Parts: sequence; structure tokens; C-alpha cells
Amino acid sequence: MTVPIPQPSASASSAPLGAGELAAEITAQLSRGLRTVRLRGFRPPRPAAPTLVAVAHGSRDPRALPAVRALLDRVRALRPGLPVRLGHIELNHPLLADTLADLRGDAVLVPLLFGHGYHVTHDLPAALAAAPHLTGRIAAPLGPHPLLAEALHGRLLEAGAAAGLGSTAVVLAAAGSRAARSARDTEHTARLLSARLGGLPVVPAYASAAAPTVAEAVRALTADGHERIALAGCFTAPGRFATQCAAAAPGVAAAPLGDHPALARLVLHRYDQALLTRTGSGPESIRAATVAV
Repeated sequence: MTVPIPQPSASASSAPLGAGELAAEITAQLSRGLRTVRLRGFRPPRPAAPTLVAVAHGSRDPRALPAVRALLDRVRALRPGLPVRLGHIELNHPLLADTLADLRGDAVLVPLLFGHGYHVTHDLPAALAAAPHLTGRIAAPLGPHPLLAEALHGRLLEAGAAAGLGSTAVVLAAAGSRAARSARDTEHTARLLSARLGGLPVVPAYASAAAPTVAEAVRALTADGHERIALAGCFTAPGRFATQCAAAAPGVAAAPLGDHPALARLVLHRYDQALLTRTGSGPESIRAATVAV
């Protein structure tokens, strides 16, 4: 890179510049010239990406924690270098409060939950409020979304229970919530899964706090003439609710979603969406960004 030696600027006076004035003039012109120089190959350092904090519910089932860790390993493999941490609402360590206490800077909480229930709308905001040292935001839950339907469909295929393999209807089991919005989320996911299955009936059912139960949904489908009913579950990992729902299934029951590739992509999508979403004082002020997945 060559920077031309500047010449003293012309002035209205023909008096020669003194040594100090000449030095000041040269410095000023060099500064103006250097502002226009772009160093070839130079890239300004990027700010560190906010930490993705995956928030699992927690379970006493010893299979739960390995399943969640496997999912996060797949997330890390999809985006090397992204800091990914785990926090549990209860029952397992690390607890969310401890994970947040150890972090600094920016964080995005991604709930490994499937609807807008109490944990998403109350527990997660309360956890962030208790960590004022962080700049944080909360991503949307994993459902409803087409990638969730893809993961559910994949687990049904693995169980041999998808359309064309003998099933005539599917019960979609979820944990359940008293929040009406959570039930609407599950119903939407059921419609997405039905479309993925070529229109096969998919009926939502719940392990607790909402109706119908899996057994009630099965009875209703049987009364409508469906003899081969499979079960899919909006469960990230094995646990009490997943086991309870599978036991009530009259036929095959798909495994929890675990580290299904579509679920890992959905976790990253929710993270990206949270970073690109401007939130305001009401629902009308929210602009959700379109993110490639």
C-alpha cells in the first residue's frame, strides 16, 4: 500500500509555512487519505454469538439427560463454534438458574418444549429476570412448525407406523397445559402432521392438565372405525409422560424425538428467529424474521 506524500495546501497568503504548521498540515492530509484506504483481506472482528441456552423440563428417567445431550451434540455439529449450554427447569442438573448464573454477555433461551404453556410464558421470563447480568431473550417453543412435523413423521416411520404401513389414524400425545394457547399449538401441530401423512387423521391428546387423554382419543378413533392406531409424541426425551402415553397406545408408539436431525435444525431456527425478531409492547409489534432452515 502506497500513500502519497501530501503537499501543503494552497492558501490565500503566499507566506511560507513554518515547521510546526507544515507538520500539522501533513498530519491532517495523511489522516484524510488513510480514512479512504481499505486493507486488502482485512475483516473486522465479528461480535461473539449469543449463547444458545437449551431449556429442558427435566425428568427422573435416567434416559432423559443422555437424550437431550445427544440433541445438543447434533445442534453443535450443525453450527460449529456456537456456544450451546443446557439448563433444566427442574429434576435434572444443571438447573436453568445455575446455567444462567455462570454466563456473561448475551443469551437466547430456546425451550425444548412444544407449546406456549406456563413454563414458556412464566418460568423462562422469571429465570431471565433473576439474571440481570445477562442480556437475554426467549425463543418460541418448538411447536408448531413444519420441522416438528418432519421429526414426528420420521419417528413414526422408524416405528413402522406411518401412512402406507398399516396405520389408519394417529394420536399425537403432548404433556398438556391449562393454557388455551398451548392446546391450540398442539392442534396446529396435529394438522401439520396429518398433512405430512397424506391426510391421515391425527388427534391430539394429553398426559395431564387437558383433555382428551390418550385413552380417550383412542376410544373415539376406535368408535369411528379406526382399528390400527399409532402414537406419536411431542416429547424431547423419555420420561414419565412419554412412558405413560406410550403405555396407553393400542398399537405401535413412536420413540421420543431425541436427536432427530429435523429437531436439531428446529432448535437452531428458533435461536436465529429470536435474534432477528424485534419485540415491542404487544403482539402486533412482533416481526418474525424468515430464516432458512
